Amino acid sequence: MLTRCGIGRLLLYDYDKVELANMKRLFFRPEQVGMTKTDAAVHNLSDINPDVVLETYTLNITTVHGFETFISSLKNKSFHPTEEGSGVDLVLSCVDNYEARMAVNQACNELNQTWMESGVSEDAVSGHRQLLIPGETACFACATPLVVASGVDERTLKREGICAASLPTTMGCNSLKDYFPTMEMRPNPQCSHAVCLERQKEYLLAKLARDAAAKTKMEAESFLATGIPLHADNEWNISVVDDSELEKTDARGSGDL
Repeated sequence: MLTRCGIGRLLLYDYDKVELANMKRLFFRPEQVGMTKTDAAVHNLSDINPDVVLETYTLNITTVHGFETFISSLKNKSFHPTEEGSGVDLVLSCVDNYEARMAVNQACNELNQTWMESGVSEDAVSGHRQLLIPGETACFACATPLVVASGVDERTLKREGICAASLPTTMGCNSLKDYFPTMEMRPNPQCSHAVCLERQKEYLLAKLARDAAAKTKMEAESFLATGIPLHADNEWNISVVDDSELEKTDARGSGDL
């Protein structure tokens, strides 16, 4: 979808290979079974829109080397080398395990990078998506998923060779109840992620500055609207003289040499 929309540059990360179980929900083709998902993705996406720049990384971002490569690539400004900030505008997490999500969370917190997290339930009839802005909204470590907080090994929940989350039409809402709940998730001031706490402090300081600037602007606009001085009395005895008074003074003094 992003390729069809003409997004200029896409960085794709995956270390898995294409399986027949992927056919129902992804854009791979049966003859691509056995190819790395990144290679198959580039092949198909290039046909859809050859003008999109595609960068692929066939690696596991939860390993030390994979994480270092991941965070380095996010900072790469090769597409727009003169622009400030990180090398990407948005990170989209489409992974299927908690460990990978935490790796994305770590990298985005360190880079102060906005990202979106998404997931699908095991019964394939509901899903979620979450916008994460470091310091402003909850990071993925601020509210630990129940299955992780309970100490359950998530690997024991998956069945070999079975991909339950295979219905793309049901991933945007709760299909059984036909509704789309929304909620605001604020950062946890006791988050276990140290970098998240740093981002929270930075956001609060920036917010105080923005609020002060907004208050000053509102006061100035109020003054212009009412014509009443913000400070009628002042210790320096500064006063504003009407232009007409200045003109009268100039007229009276024009004859003196």
